[in-house]
Amino acid sequence: MILLLDSHALLWWLADDPSLGEEARRLIAHPENEVLVSAATVWEIAIKRALGKLDAPAGLVAAVAQVGLGDVPVTVVDAERAGGLPPLHRDPFDRMLVAQAHRLGAAVVTGDPIFAEYGAHVVPA
Repeated sequence: MILLLDSHALLWWLADDPSLGEEARRLIAHPENEVLVSAATVWEIAIKRALGKLDAPAGLVAAVAQVGLGDVPVTVVDAERAGGLPPLHRDPFDRMLVAQAHRLGAAVVTGDPIFAEYGAHVVPA
């Protein structure tokens, strides 16, 4: 299974925060699953961290690599698809995750129910 982590799921995983649900933990830790982090998620966290809206570790890219998570670049195909999604969600970072999840055939690990409305497979964070 391919898993694409939303920002809060990523931060909870890195911090071993009990807010991350048991199913999500089990799937992320399962060695046969490919666990990915979008460049858009890192960008979102960096912006919110710089604005003081989010407590996130410095050196996020190194932290992601250290725990063995893969990364997903934003492609022009992703950008076009995200821009063409119906306006169910205004958050451009989440819309990008939807587009990437569709392209990759990935499940999004998130607590945001709107992802399912876009037809994305969701693993509750």
